[in-house]
Amino acid sequence: MKVSILTLLTLLSLTVNAQYQISTKEKRNDCYVNPIFRGDYPDPSILRDGSDYYIVHSSFEYYPGLMIWHSKDLINWTPVTNALHKYVGAVWAPDLVKYKNKYYIYFPANNTNYVVTANSIQGPWSEPVDLKIGNIDPGHVTDTKGKRYLYFSSGGYVPLSDDGLSVSGEFKHTYNGWPIPRDWTIECFCMEGPKITKRGEYYYLTVAEGGTAGPATSHMIISARSKSPLGPWENSPHNPIIRTNSSSEKWWSQGHGTLVDDAAGNWWMVYHGYENGFYNMGRQTLLKPVEWTKDGWYKIAADKNVNTNAVDCIAKPAGTALPDVFSLSDKFDGPKLKTHWKFYSEYDTSRFRFVDKSLAIKAKGNGVPDSGPLVCVPSDHSYIVQVELAIEGDAVGGLVIFYNNIAYSGILADKENILTNFKGWQFPTEKKVIQRHVTLRLRNINNTVDMYYSTDGEKWTKTENSFEVSSYNHNALGGFLGLRVGLCSIGKGEVKFKNFIYQQLN
Repeated sequence: MKVSILTLLTLLSLTVNAQYQISTKEKRNDCYVNPIFRGDYPDPSILRDGSDYYIVHSSFEYYPGLMIWHSKDLINWTPVTNALHKYVGAVWAPDLVKYKNKYYIYFPANNTNYVVTANSIQGPWSEPVDLKIGNIDPGHVTDTKGKRYLYFSSGGYVPLSDDGLSVSGEFKHTYNGWPIPRDWTIECFCMEGPKITKRGEYYYLTVAEGGTAGPATSHMIISARSKSPLGPWENSPHNPIIRTNSSSEKWWSQGHGTLVDDAAGNWWMVYHGYENGFYNMGRQTLLKPVEWTKDGWYKIAADKNVNTNAVDCIAKPAGTALPDVFSLSDKFDGPKLKTHWKFYSEYDTSRFRFVDKSLAIKAKGNGVPDSGPLVCVPSDHSYIVQVELAIEGDAVGGLVIFYNNIAYSGILADKENILTNFKGWQFPTEKKVIQRHVTLRLRNINNTVDMYYSTDGEKWTKTENSFEVSSYNHNALGGFLGLRVGLCSIGKGEVKFKNFIYQQLN
């Protein structure tokens, strides 16, 4: 019996990523390897609520936004819900907090700042409330009397009303940052991401400096402390707390950190970084242990198991992993869209429905970006992704690797032809080979992507076209984004999607 190389690869990689970390690190009981979120999960904001941990990231132009994840051990995470359904623009660095048994997420979008609230972390979450104040990267803090304040990336704050839903005073500047040596190679000073943690008699302000991207050595984590949440702030003698020192390291542009203590009283830093060689995956979420000095400063723990290049394992936090429940694969059998799926630049619930054990999406637009593709975040360097399509009317369905509205490529199909799309240049590559039904497949091996189609889901035909996606990254294209896998329904008519499969390739 003849077996193709592709079939063998598929058989060897049938284990999909069940819980988020299961497919991406060794199953060991004593340690973990960074990252704790693979793929584009930037600007993490973390909350410990008793023995539970919740985290949220920047969601940019992908809706529903502000996806909340849950963990019991800081390592293994499962999605809970999306907190933002109304489109308000690109959502940048949020802050997830709990105040008097109520949950809040503060976030910037469209040149202002918003807040959404919920009585339960599972929701329902409120419609976004416009705070009517500019700046970015809000960070919430309360003083000993319960007064609330919101810090911003510029080193200043505003007082909030008692309910946290409006600004109650003028902006005041209080922190100038840590002076970066002029001979260091950075993108810019660019102070951002203020997060404030109270421990003992001090408030600890953690910020990022050096520029979010650019040179590998740009982004860094800086700490300062004060006995008042309003300053004055004293810079840490251990600054920078975390910084990439050389482009030979595994993680580049490490920054945007948040302190968190675990259920056993140990402390950790959650932050993000770009992966050397896979810059196009975006900023991935990392975790390192923190230790406190006798004079009340914090620094990264001097643990021989902590390796900047993530070669060695790091001793695990306290806690027990939840059961494995999360997978990117989706049969699309309803009754609702799974949490990890996002539409680009819109969220129109009237556009999609579940029918015939399929997800039917109304076609729109003239191309991939203006069709509002439905996307998810791949979590591996190499993987196979495939989906079955039924084409109705004059629609065109597709499976693409998507960065933004100018950088995307993939394989598509109309009622009878297989099409190739290279960054908007679209052409038939296999003519009159299908009859409104096809399964499309992309195989990404370390940024080189091959395309396949099948009329029966068993025998695969590779098209003559392949593409390379290492340049689909922020330093080349801007946007601070990462690669996503997208499903497209373009033109007029409808595309029904079913049996979406994501498989890691070792």
